[in-house]
Amino acid sequence: MKKIACILLMGLCVFAPNAFCHAAEQAALVRLPAPKTEGGMPLMQALKQRKSGRDYSAKEISLQTLSDMLWAGFGITRPDGRRTAPSAANVQEIDIYIAKADGLWRYNAQDNALELISGDDIRGLTGMQDFVRTAPVNLIYVADYSKKGRFGTQKESWAAMDTGFIAENVYLFCTSEGLSTVVRGLFEPGPLIKAMKLTPDQKIILMQSVGYPK
Repeated sequence: MKKIACILLMGLCVFAPNAFCHAAEQAALVRLPAPKTEGGMPLMQALKQRKSGRDYSAKEISLQTLSDMLWAGFGITRPDGRRTAPSAANVQEIDIYIAKADGLWRYNAQDNALELISGDDIRGLTGMQDFVRTAPVNLIYVADYSKKGRFGTQKESWAAMDTGFIAENVYLFCTSEGLSTVVRGLFEPGPLIKAMKLTPDQKIILMQSVGYPK
């Protein structure tokens, strides 16, 4: 339904650009609440309790919790644009995509917003395990090799390393917030790449399912 609404609004831009283009833009962009950056479980306790979980309830993850989690994973912490996770040579080549029941979104850390990529529910394409189809959130970590600053053949290992930093931040956040999560690497690339509308310079590195435990 959301996908159809966006298409209709985009079409109406031709006839009434001032009113309908603004509405279409709003439909394709969701502003997240400001992340809560204080409190939470003590670090040593979170490390001790961190674990992987694959059984999720149907309870939805609120926009506030999603904002907090995405900020914890790879949000901006300083005026110069540095992030919560380190990045080799500060290239910041990893983008976080969010597959939910209402569509596929991309995390825009600069604007603390979700950008709509597709109104389709592609959760089932993000892995081969049954639980990925119903997990409230599937994070997809994508390296964008078009960003400048990569050094030759090291780009693959650097992207894997940078993704690992982000995924562990998400693990610790989930532990602190009572969420369940697991990282995954098994998926069929072709259909997922097509559904995500990725370019040849983009490569899927890892997936991470998130939800409340049953």
